[in-house]
Amino acid sequence: MINTSPLLNYVTSHHDIQAINQWRTEVEKQLQESYENGQPIREVIKARSNSIDEALIFLWNHAGLDQTELGLFAVGGYGRREMLPYSDTDIMILSEDEISEEQGKLISAFISSLWDVGNFKPGTSVRTIQNCVDQAANDLTVATTLIEARLITGNEQLAKWPRRIVAQTWTDKTFYDAKMQEQAKRYAQHNNTESNLEPDIKNAPGGIRDINQIGWIAKRHFRVNRIYDLVHLGFITEFELGVLEEAESFLWEIRTHLHRLAKRDENRLLFEYQRDIAAKFGYVREEGQPVNFAVEQFMKRYYRTAQQISTLNEMLLAYFNESVITPRLTDYEREIEDINDRFKIVDGKLAVQHHKVFSEEPSAILEIFYLLANRPEITGIRARTLRLLVLAAKRIDQRFRDNPEHQALFMSIIRSPHRLYDTMVAMKRYGVLGNYIPAFGQIMGLMQYDLFHIYTVDAHTLLLLRNLSRFKEPEFAKDFPVVSSVFQRIARHDIVYLAAIFHDIAKGRGGDHSELGAIDAIEFCRTHGFTERECKLVAWLINNHLLMSLTAQKKDISDPDEVKEFAEKVGDMEHLDYLYTLTVADINATNPKLWNTWRASLMRQLYTYARDVIRSGLGRPVDYQMLIEDTKFAASELLVNDFSLAEVEKVWQELGDEYFVKESANEIAWHTQAILQHGDNPEPLVLLRAHRNAAQDAVQIFIYTRDQANLFATTVAVLDRMNLDVQDAKIITASTDFSLDTYLVLDRFGTLLTDPERERKVKSALVDALSHSDQYPGIMQRRIPRHLRHFDIQNTVDIVLNPALQQHMVEISTLDQPGLLARIGALFMLQGLDIHSAKIATLGERAEDIFFVTKKNGVLLNDEEVKLFAETLKAALDEASNQICNPS
Repeated sequence: MINTSPLLNYVTSHHDIQAINQWRTEVEKQLQESYENGQPIREVIKARSNSIDEALIFLWNHAGLDQTELGLFAVGGYGRREMLPYSDTDIMILSEDEISEEQGKLISAFISSLWDVGNFKPGTSVRTIQNCVDQAANDLTVATTLIEARLITGNEQLAKWPRRIVAQTWTDKTFYDAKMQEQAKRYAQHNNTESNLEPDIKNAPGGIRDINQIGWIAKRHFRVNRIYDLVHLGFITEFELGVLEEAESFLWEIRTHLHRLAKRDENRLLFEYQRDIAAKFGYVREEGQPVNFAVEQFMKRYYRTAQQISTLNEMLLAYFNESVITPRLTDYEREIEDINDRFKIVDGKLAVQHHKVFSEEPSAILEIFYLLANRPEITGIRARTLRLLVLAAKRIDQRFRDNPEHQALFMSIIRSPHRLYDTMVAMKRYGVLGNYIPAFGQIMGLMQYDLFHIYTVDAHTLLLLRNLSRFKEPEFAKDFPVVSSVFQRIARHDIVYLAAIFHDIAKGRGGDHSELGAIDAIEFCRTHGFTERECKLVAWLINNHLLMSLTAQKKDISDPDEVKEFAEKVGDMEHLDYLYTLTVADINATNPKLWNTWRASLMRQLYTYARDVIRSGLGRPVDYQMLIEDTKFAASELLVNDFSLAEVEKVWQELGDEYFVKESANEIAWHTQAILQHGDNPEPLVLLRAHRNAAQDAVQIFIYTRDQANLFATTVAVLDRMNLDVQDAKIITASTDFSLDTYLVLDRFGTLLTDPERERKVKSALVDALSHSDQYPGIMQRRIPRHLRHFDIQNTVDIVLNPALQQHMVEISTLDQPGLLARIGALFMLQGLDIHSAKIATLGERAEDIFFVTKKNGVLLNDEEVKLFAETLKAALDEASNQICNPS
C-alpha cells in the first residue's frame, strides 16, 4: 500500500494553506517513484484519488462548509477513483434545498481556494436535488455523471440521491438505448475501428470508454459500485473480469505515460509518443531487428487489447439487452425458429440448442459462421452463444484443422455468395479465424509504423476481402467499372480470396513476406481440396501481389518495352485478370487516400496494354515503326479538319520517334493544335485540361517554350507554390530547341478546372516564371506536418544507365516533405542536368521518385560524375531530413 504524508500535518508545519500545492507535488513524486518501482497501477491511481480526497476535505472544512448540510461529490473519472497525473478533478456540490446566500459565499470561497492552491484543474457544478432531477431527465451526460457520483464529505444523507434520481428519470431501456446511440456516435468519430494509427486510448473503440460503458449500464440496473460486484450477480464471469481488468490496467499505464510525456491530459497515442512509451514497457529494439520492430510489437499488444475490450463490450452489453431489457418489454414475444439439432434463430440471432453444442460437436464452431454467411435474415449471434463460442475457439487445434469436415466447412464459408467480409470479421473477432489459421493469428494487431499502411495487417487483409466481394455488386460497379467486369468473369473467386488472406500473412517474421506467404498458402490449399495447378496460381498471386502496382507507379507504361516485360512476367489472361482484381482491391484496402482516378487510370492502362500484348502474342517483338505510323495516322485524323497535313508535318518533323511512341494520338493532336495556334508568339504556351481516361482529379499541364537550363526546376517550384502535386512528367526537346513538357498534377484543393480565376493565376505564374529564366522563383518554405517528424526514413539514391533510352535513371527514396520536388529540381539544375521524364510516387510518409536524365544535348554522365552526383544528392537529402528531425 502506498503511504503519503498526511496533509493536515504538512499544512500545519508550513503554516500556510498554499502548502497544499507543494504537498500534492511531493505526493505525485512519491506516486511516480512507487510506480517505477513496480507498484501496480491500480494502487497508484487509487492513492492519487485518495490524496485528492484528502486535499478537498481539508479545503472544504477550511471554507466552513463542514458546518452546512451540503455534500461534496466526486464525479466522472474522479468518481470512479480513476485519476491520472493530469486528469481533471470533477466535483459536484449537492444541496437538498435551494442554496442560501450564506452557503453561496462559502461555496465561492471553496471554489476560489481550489484555483488559488493550483494543481487541481477543477470542474465544478453546484446543484440542488431538483436541479439534478430536471437536468438528468434531459441530459444523458448529467445522468451518467450521477451514476458515478461518490460522496467525499458532507451530508451523508445525500449519498443515496444521485442514483435514485437516475432511476426516477431513466428506465433500463431508455438509458441503455441512449448510451448505445452515444457509443455508436463515438465509434463513428474514430472510423469504427480499433486499428487507427494514432488511436485515442480513451474514446476509440476498444478504449477506456468501452469499459466505462459496461460499468455505467450495469451500475444503473444492478445498483453496484464496482464491476467486480457483477460477478456475484452472474452478469460477468471471473475470467471475463480478469481479462477486462488486465486490459484496463494496461490502458491506464499507457495513459499515465502519455500524461507524463505531454504534460497535459493527453489521450491520443500519437507517433511522437509511441516509441518512448514502447520503451517504458520494455519494447526496445535489439541488434539485427528491423528499425521499428519494438514500437510495432508494443502497438500490436495495444491493438489486441483494444480488440479484447471491444469484444467484451459487445458481448456483455448484448447479454444485458437480451437477459434484462428485452424480456421486460410488455409487448415482447420471442420468435424462435429451429434450424437443426445444434442451432436455432431467436429474435433474428443465432443461438445454440444447448450449452454443450460446441464441446459435443466441434464442427459447430464453423457451422455457425456458415449459417451466418448463408442466411441473410440472421442479424448476429446471441450473447450466451457468443460466450460459449469464444471459449470453444480456444480449443481449436491441429486435430480440428486436419478434420476434412472442418476443412470443407471453412471453404464453404469462403465460397459463400453473401456477407463474406462480415462473416470473416466475426470469425476473427471471436477467436476462430486466428486459431483455424495460426499464421493469421500471428498478424492480428500487427501494425507497420508508417503512414502508408493505415490499418493493422489483419484489418487490412479483411478489408481486401471486402473490396473483392464488392466487385460483384452492382452498386460498386460505377466506381470500379473495368475491374468489376473483370472480377465477375474470372472462374474461381475463392482463388483470389485465398490469395488475399495469405498475401500479407508472413509480415513480421523477417524475410520476404510474399515468398513465405506463398509457402503457407500452398500448404493450406493442398489440404483444402485444391488441385496442384490451383495451388500454384494462388501462390503466384501472393508472390507477385505487388508487381502490377510497382510497374504502374515506377515504370513508364507508355513505353511498349516496359509493358511487354510486364506481360511476359504475367504470362496469360487468367493470371492478368486475377492480379488486376487483387491489386486494385489491395491498394484500396491499404490506404483509401492512395486511390484516386489517376492511380485507377494507371492500373487500367497497364491492364489494357498488357492484355493487348498477351492477345497479340508474347513472342512478337514490338514493331516500333508500325506503332509510330499508326499513332501519327490516328492523330492526323483528329487534326485534318482544322489544319493542312503540311502544317502538321512541319511541327512533327521537329520531334523524335520517342515522342510518338510514348504519347497517345489524343495527346499529340492536343499538343499539335496548340502549337500551330500559338504560331510565332515568343511567350511560353501553357494549357490545362482534365487528364484523359477519366482521371477527374488529375490535371494535365502542357508547356511549350524555348528550352532552358532550369526549366524543370522552375516549373515544379511554381507548381508547388500553386498547391499542385506533380505525379508524372514528360520533357521532350524538339530539334528547334523548343521543349514540349507535360505535367500531370493532383490539385490539393480540387478547384483548378472549375475556378477560372485560379486557372488564370496558375497559367500566369508559369508564363511569368518561364519568361524570366534567369530568375529562379525559389522554394516556398512550409512547415513540416507534425506526423512526418517522427519517421526515420533512410535516404537512398540509386543511379543506373538505361541503355535503351541512353539516359541515366535516378531513383530517390526519402521522407516526404513540402516542396521536396522543387528542392530536387533545383539540385538537378545546379548540376546542369536535363530531366527527360519523371515518375513521382508518395507512399505514406515516403517519397519514391524516379528521374531520367542526361547532360546537355543528351550527353551521358561518366562513371565519376554519376558517383559524385549520387553523393551530392544523398548529402542534400540527409541535410533536409536532419533539419526536419532536429528543427532549430
